[in-house]
Amino acid sequence: MQDQFLRRIDYLRISVTDRCNLRCKYCMPVDGIEWMPHDFILSFEEILRLMKISTQLGFRRFRITGGEPLVRKDILDFLREAAQLPGVEDLMLTTNGMLLPEMAFDLKAAGVQRVNISLDTMDRTRFFENTRGGDVSKVIQGIFRSLEAGLNPVKINVVVVRGFNTEELPSFLKLAKQYPLHVRFIELMPIGVSSEHRNEFVSIKDMKELLGLNEDDLPTKDIPGGGPAEYFRPSGYKGSIGFISALSRHFCDTCNRVRLTADGKLRPCLHSKHEVDLREVLRSGSSDQDILNVFAQAVWHKPAEHHMNNEAWQDTRVMSQIGG
Repeated sequence: MQDQFLRRIDYLRISVTDRCNLRCKYCMPVDGIEWMPHDFILSFEEILRLMKISTQLGFRRFRITGGEPLVRKDILDFLREAAQLPGVEDLMLTTNGMLLPEMAFDLKAAGVQRVNISLDTMDRTRFFENTRGGDVSKVIQGIFRSLEAGLNPVKINVVVVRGFNTEELPSFLKLAKQYPLHVRFIELMPIGVSSEHRNEFVSIKDMKELLGLNEDDLPTKDIPGGGPAEYFRPSGYKGSIGFISALSRHFCDTCNRVRLTADGKLRPCLHSKHEVDLREVLRSGSSDQDILNVFAQAVWHKPAEHHMNNEAWQDTRVMSQIGG
């Protein structure tokens, strides 16, 4: 469907859990967060019902996120059912990669078409410190297992943070050159914990300068996906490099997505505090048509743009709770 600004909204990001097996510094406070009570979280049956209803509004692309989605019990059964829903054309997963070595082939068999893997550093010590205990070798193994399983494309999400991983950008470039991987460099967004690190922001322009990207390297349009990344495939590369500019050159005028949090709140914009409580509607005995009407109204009122350039987003949620 279209919103009031005539943008076609067909992409739903669904957080299936607020829980995570890592504690990344820009995502979660040092003392962690209190997990939501089990009955606050949408059941898989409730999520599937909302997915069915959303397809009636024209939603076709679905990304499963968390927290870390692979830590939720029976996730493979849910994915299998979700992939078989009429109208679901693209079923994707975003993960930190820690569980991919064991699950990549099962994800492919369940109907997941492709994965995005968060990896901000390949340095073992730096990764351990930034994730507060993670093992980067498992993530790297998971990346190559995903390639072997035929999850295509495999995209690597790199949030660039000044003083933390800028010196590693050429190493990520080598990954895209040597393997059919699509490495996306992402601007740090001032949301939750990361709002305290504005001085560590690196713009897309600065990233391109650090990488020595030639203006002769023209953007490529053959990378599957419904997101805002601008991709380049320099000569001799097996994969590609991409840039996601949420701040320095925001893409709000072409944004095609809304988000469903693990506790059933529909967020038309990542950076807005405005949420529509679909869990309450679901559990009050509402008909599918009633739910569809509420869903459609939420999409219609999606704001024109975010305000991250002017203000940090702060309230009771952190990034791991909203499935950003």
